[in-house]
Amino acid sequence: MGKILMKGNEAIGEAAIRAGCLNYFAYPITPQSEVAEYLSRRMPEVGGVFLQGESEVAVGYMLFGAAGCGARVFTTSSSPGISLMSEAISYISSAELPVVFVNIVRGGPGLGGILPSQADYFQATKGGGHGDYRLLVMAPASVQEAVDMVMMAFPLAEKYRNPVMILGDGLIGQMMEPVEFSDHLKSEPSNKDHWATSGMDTRKSKERNLVKSLFLDAQQLEEHNLVLKAKYDRMKQEEVRYEPYNIDSDYRALIVSYGTMSRVCKTAIDNMKAEGIEAAMIRPQTLFPFPINPIREAASKEGCQAVVTFELSMGQMVEDVERSVQGKRPVYWHGKAGGEIPTPEEVIDAVKSFIKP
Repeated sequence: MGKILMKGNEAIGEAAIRAGCLNYFAYPITPQSEVAEYLSRRMPEVGGVFLQGESEVAVGYMLFGAAGCGARVFTTSSSPGISLMSEAISYISSAELPVVFVNIVRGGPGLGGILPSQADYFQATKGGGHGDYRLLVMAPASVQEAVDMVMMAFPLAEKYRNPVMILGDGLIGQMMEPVEFSDHLKSEPSNKDHWATSGMDTRKSKERNLVKSLFLDAQQLEEHNLVLKAKYDRMKQEEVRYEPYNIDSDYRALIVSYGTMSRVCKTAIDNMKAEGIEAAMIRPQTLFPFPINPIREAASKEGCQAVVTFELSMGQMVEDVERSVQGKRPVYWHGKAGGEIPTPEEVIDAVKSFIKP
C-alpha cells in the first residue's frame, strides 16, 4: 500500500485500527477531537466499538474495565483531559493493564489555549497521578512517526502490562503529511489468559483471575511496588529510543529537542553548517525511558562547549538533560510556551549566544 495524505489526528485513529485495536473510548477536546470524529465512522466499518464517555473521568474507568477483560483499548485526549484521567491511569498502572493513551498537547496551565505545546512533559514522564508508577512515553516528530509509534504502543503495553503514552504536541494532530501503514508493525494480541478477567469458561480454567490495585497489607504493597520498579528498570534497559543528528561532526553545541520542535532544530543545524558552525542533536523518541547515556556521551565529546534544550514549554525536559550531562557541560534552555514555535533563526541566535565565537 502506498502513502496517503492524512491529517495527524485521523492517521492516529487509523493506525490504532491497523494495530488491531477495535475499542476506543474518548471525550472530545481540541486539538485532537478529529480522532474521535474519524473513529466514530471507522470503528463501525471494521466491527469495532467507539464510545464517547460523559467525561474524561468516566473514560479512564471504561479503559480500566475493558483492559481488565483483556481487550486492546486506547484513548486520545489533550492536556486537561489527561489530567482528569490521571487517577484512572494510576489505578491502571497498579493493576498492570495494557492501555494506550495519546495526548495531543495544548498550552497551559489551566484551560490555557488550543495551540501546540510540550508542557505536559512532567505529567507524562514523572507520573501525573498518585503513587510510584511510570508510563512508557514516546514522542513523535512527524505524522508518520506518530502512526508508527501508535502501532508499536499496543505490543509494548502488552509486553510490560503497563500503560503507554504517545505525547504529541498540537502540531502533530493538526498537520497533514503523507503516511504509510507498515505491515511489519502489526502484531497479534499476547496471551492474556493468566491475568485477564475473560471468564473461566473462556479460558478453560478453574482458577479465577482478579485484577486489583488494593493492597492493605504493608508487606504485600511493598512487594507490589518492587515488582513495578523492576518492570520500569527493564524498560530502561530495553526500550530507550533516540535519533542522533550530525553527531559525527566536530560540533561545538549539542541540542536536545523532541517532537516537532526538533524539526526546526534540524533546519537550524543545517543552516549553521553553511555558516561554518557545527552543532549536533540528540532527539529523544522515548521520553521515559530517557536516553541518558547517549546524551551524556555526546555532551562529553571534545569540542562541545554547551548543551541546549529547545522546548515548547518553560523548560521541563531540561531537568532530565541536566541529570544526563552531570555537570560535564553547561546546560541551557530556550523555548516558548504560548503556542508560537521558535524559528530556525531564533534557534541559531540562541546557540550562538551559548558558545564562544
